[in-house]
Amino acid sequence: MGRPRRPRTPAASRARSGAPRRKGSLRPRLKLWVVFGDDVKFGDGRARLLELVDELGSLKQAVARFGMSYRSVWGYFRELEAAAGFAFLERHPGGGPAGGTRLTGEGRSFLREYRRFRRGLDELVSRHFDRSFRGR
Repeated sequence: MGRPRRPRTPAASRARSGAPRRKGSLRPRLKLWVVFGDDVKFGDGRARLLELVDELGSLKQAVARFGMSYRSVWGYFRELEAAAGFAFLERHPGGGPAGGTRLTGEGRSFLREYRRFRRGLDELVSRHFDRSFRGR
């Protein structure tokens, strides 16, 4: 599954990662994946995609915002669910507000835990960076 196709600015990267703003151009950047099984990765991009599904109630709309292929994203989530041993998404047939795709309770819980884990790492990295690069 590819990355989202949207402009990447330093401010947008900080906003996504939760990294604090710094005076100079020197700042830490941490790429993080939680790996299921041998190689199914879950990171910030996929977490954001799940958040959009939750917000929009539609995998199709969330995928369109990312400029990605619905088929590849659906395949990724099927692979992720098989590796994780639980469903992240549930489909609700029908049109209108009752239809669409939503996060399961376990998917929502995992997403919350991932975000908490990520925030903790960002804070730790920021403190360590500040101690290591004092005065820069």
